[in-house]
Amino acid sequence: MAPIPKYVGPAALGIKMGVIVPGMDLIAEVVSWVAKCVRDQLVDDGDVLCITESVVARSQNNYVTVGEIADEIRSKLHLPPKATLGVVFPILSRNRFSPILQAIARATGHGKVMLQLSWPTDEVGNRILADELVIELGKNYDDIITEADLAGKSLLHPITGVDYIQLYREIINLEGAQAEILLANDPAAIAGRGCDGIIAADIHSRAKTKAAVEKALDKAGAGSLLISLDEICADQSKDAWSEWGLLGSNMSAGEKLKLAPRNGSEFASAVQAQVKRATGKNVEVIIYGDGAYKDPSTGIYELADPLPVLGATAGIAGMMREGVKYKYLADVGLAQGKTAAEIETELMSLKGKSHQHSDAETEGTTPRKMGDVIASLADLVSGSADAGTPLVIAKGFVTPA
Repeated sequence: MAPIPKYVGPAALGIKMGVIVPGMDLIAEVVSWVAKCVRDQLVDDGDVLCITESVVARSQNNYVTVGEIADEIRSKLHLPPKATLGVVFPILSRNRFSPILQAIARATGHGKVMLQLSWPTDEVGNRILADELVIELGKNYDDIITEADLAGKSLLHPITGVDYIQLYREIINLEGAQAEILLANDPAAIAGRGCDGIIAADIHSRAKTKAAVEKALDKAGAGSLLISLDEICADQSKDAWSEWGLLGSNMSAGEKLKLAPRNGSEFASAVQAQVKRATGKNVEVIIYGDGAYKDPSTGIYELADPLPVLGATAGIAGMMREGVKYKYLADVGLAQGKTAAEIETELMSLKGKSHQHSDAETEGTTPRKMGDVIASLADLVSGSADAGTPLVIAKGFVTPA
């Protein structure tokens, strides 16, 4: 690849690093590839190195088994034999939640899983009820929908073609547990159903869900213990753990799950320091997961990780992406009779000044966290790892110091 000309604006380059295996010195591997890119004039000061969370976790050998998760759930919730375990608001996902549900079912000791799903979609937009079916059922948003209400209805996901109620029931039953599944948008609906323990299984709204269930349990005088997914597999004394717990975990081979990487910001800082030492380049580094992208066709919000950025260097951690509205200001300049050259000079001058968010020059430029913007771009470039580019170099987003 030829060097990138200076007239090219913001861009992202996917770097094919090859397969990363547990125990590999990933920092050294990343630095060696960045050094190659520096020799090919593809890296400049101010570039952002984006490393997918998947390879960081794999290099850390951050794997747990379904059995280990089941044991921890049983211990944390003090579950009796043949326990009834409630689960509130899991997402609909074979990759993300199915193995967790297997562990939950195993933790009951051939008991029962009371599974409460939100409707018509889960929290990231996966649809469980089509709009037409909601109308046919005649249900309001606050109503509870039972499996009896859904008997004979098509519940196939519009993209994957999977009936998640059937899939989740089968997973529970294969572990020798009974399954009772209901659809209800009030998290408190689980509180009065005789659960020995409850897991708040949502991602982004977990604190709100947990508080609502706790309030309902207190009101009912129920003694059920309650935890959320980020409290499971978060023990730093174990070989495998993550500060995110089970949030951000993925299905792996056999009965294993790969957790989100641990200490992501420390890893990012170490990469930054070693790149500087090896190449002299001043770069920022982020560890990225799912991008914060909502598909306009399906309504699915892809962010099944707790955050788009699971670790970052200090220089980018609090940075916002904001600026002046070029197309608006160009139109204003044209209306004032200015030439293209005059408008360009004025735009360059305005770009270097600070502005209030209410200023006319910034109208329509919604401030966003720079890390989230770049992580989302990196995720789209890497195609959720399908492109084989676990390292993405984002250029032109950060002005070098």
